Amino acid sequence: MIAIFQAENFTLYRILYLVHIVSIVAAFGPLFLYPRMQRAGETSAIAALHMKLVFPALVVLWVAGMGMAGVGKFALAEMWWITITIVLWLAALAVSWFLIRPAIADSSEDSTKKMSMGIGITHLVFVTSLWLMIFKPFVDGTYVINT
Repeated sequence: MIAIFQAENFTLYRILYLVHIVSIVAAFGPLFLYPRMQRAGETSAIAALHMKLVFPALVVLWVAGMGMAGVGKFALAEMWWITITIVLWLAALAVSWFLIRPAIADSSEDSTKKMSMGIGITHLVFVTSLWLMIFKPFVDGTYVINT
């Protein structure tokens, strides 16, 4: 059973869940503004916003998610949807660092293209992670991976 329904973990789990959801909004919400800002020529503002808000929110997202897994005593090795989401989170972190961060100081066309690619990859990671978190595949015998 999910830890949210266990009385001894109820408050801490709910707080971590709230922090997790707020950090998701902070991490992925600004991404939907980036194309409009990019058309306006605000590439350095996008990169600065990304590194000052989105990147730290990704870190808080991981801390809260791992806290929820710890409080809920989830067996991560048995919950493939969580494990895959962690790998996707690592990909989003790497994309933020290696593709979006360099655009802070560089407004060249090559840097703008890399930032656009990074934003697109991050959108894909967000949608895939959201699908995994909502539908929780590999649970109850659905999409079973035999190891």
